[in-house]
Formats: sequence, C-alpha cells, structure tokens
Amino acid sequence: MRKISWCVLLLFVLSCKNDNSIVIGSKNFSEQILLGEILAQKIEQSGIKVKRKLNLGGSFICQKALLSGDIDLYVEYTGTAYTAILKRDPKSDEHAVFNEVKDAYHTQYHLAVLPSLGFNNTFAIIIRGADAKQLGIHTISEASAYTPKWKAGFGYEFMERKDGFPGLAATYGLKFSEPPKVMDLTLTYRAVADKEVDMIAGNSTDGLIQKLDLFVLEDDKHYFPPYEAVPVVRENALTQYPQLQNIISSLAGKISADKMRAMNLAVDGQHREVRDVAAEFLKGSTDKHR
Repeated sequence: MRKISWCVLLLFVLSCKNDNSIVIGSKNFSEQILLGEILAQKIEQSGIKVKRKLNLGGSFICQKALLSGDIDLYVEYTGTAYTAILKRDPKSDEHAVFNEVKDAYHTQYHLAVLPSLGFNNTFAIIIRGADAKQLGIHTISEASAYTPKWKAGFGYEFMERKDGFPGLAATYGLKFSEPPKVMDLTLTYRAVADKEVDMIAGNSTDGLIQKLDLFVLEDDKHYFPPYEAVPVVRENALTQYPQLQNIISSLAGKISADKMRAMNLAVDGQHREVRDVAAEFLKGSTDKHR
C-alpha cells in the first residue's frame, strides 16, 4: 500500500508541475482585479492556460504569494515596491525608482520587473468637491490649515508604509480632530462622500473620484514617489514559458491613466463585469493595430 501511495503522490506532483498554466494574482481593489484579468485574457489568447487568484489582499500578501510560488505574476506599483517592499526612503525620480526596483527584485527575489503598462497611479489625498470649492483650496498645504477640525480615514497599508501617513503628516504638518480611522480602502470613498470622514488617501486613477464628486488635492511638496504600474513575474515562470515575457510586454505603454480611470469607473460606477471591461479593452487595443 505504501508503494502505491507514493506512486500516486508522485504522479500527482508531476501533473501539477506540468499543467501548463500561469497563476495570476492581484491586490484587493477593482483596478488590480482589472489588470489581473487583462493579463489573464491576453495570456490565454496565446494558448497558455491561466489560473486566477485575484483579490488576494495587499502588497505584502501578493509579494509573499509570488515568493512561495502560489502565484506567478501580478501588477505592482514602483513606488510601493520601492518603499513598502524594499523599505527604502521615497524618491521622486521615476526612472531611478524603476531601475532600482528592477535590479533589487532580480537580485534579492529572482523576480522580473517588466516595463510599465503606461500609467502612474499615485496616492491621491482626497476631500469632498464641495469642501474644496467652499474653502477655495487646491493643495495639501492649503488643506492642512483645516485638518485640526477634520476626521481622516486611511487604509491599513497607508498607515504603516514609509510613503504613507506618518511621512505625509510630518511633511505637511497634518493634525486631525482624532486619530485617523483605519478602514478598508474600498470603503473610504463612500465614507468621505457620506461625511463620515473629511479626508482619505485613495488612488489617482479611481473612477469613484468623478462619480462621487470628490477632489484630489495637489501634492505640492512632492511627497509621494512615482507609482508606475509594472508586471512582476517569477523568473522561473519566464524560463518555463519563453513566450510569456513578450506577451506581457506587448501591453507596455498601452494603458493610459485616462483609460485606467474609465475602466475603473465602468466597474465601480457602472457596475459592469470585470471580464467584459477587460475584454473590451483588449479588443480595442487589437483593433487599433490592424
């Protein structure tokens, strides 16, 4: 019985290793799920099987999944990789940040950082549009005069990261009427719109900014680093599937901030299916090159 069991186990392991599939992950918000689905459909078009493990969680969870081999690929943002994963102090030079992340990921983690998909999704410090108009404020510096009477709501990662709240508060002298509420990122937009809080940290490409009539304050002291959206892939996966790098890189520079914002709005504001929005983008991208 033992011999039979080991044979069965060996066959199972071999079948798992040779199932000809790429596992794609994503963080837990709409833009990330969209990007994961776009990559999944693009790779499937080449004949490679894809397994989806989307909506996993934050950066640290996705990075851990990559390193353990639970996923082969997900989209990260260069500033997040630089500050949150590599634990380096924020830097504003986008080319330097990309190159340092690429080199460090290869050396330390055996991960390949591929060219940007085309947009920079920086942190956005957001207030209600009505408040911005009434107070006549456009920048974070101008808003800092009012924050002692305001409440803030931030995601857990933003509260903990080097490029997050502690550094932002120190740079702009932000003080609030009470400690910021730690909230799920997806809930912060509705919270500020419904006046549960007065300031949040969102993403500059989120479609809900327009839908909920919110206002993005200018980062006038240039606190935040660049956050170029870049595919991160296990080098073992690129070795196993030699065509994979060219497939993914064919999307480089194809997704502008405006396109990403429109896709996010389609999902979050118009409640369309992620699969349909992703397929529509890929069809449009293909049609333009015919």
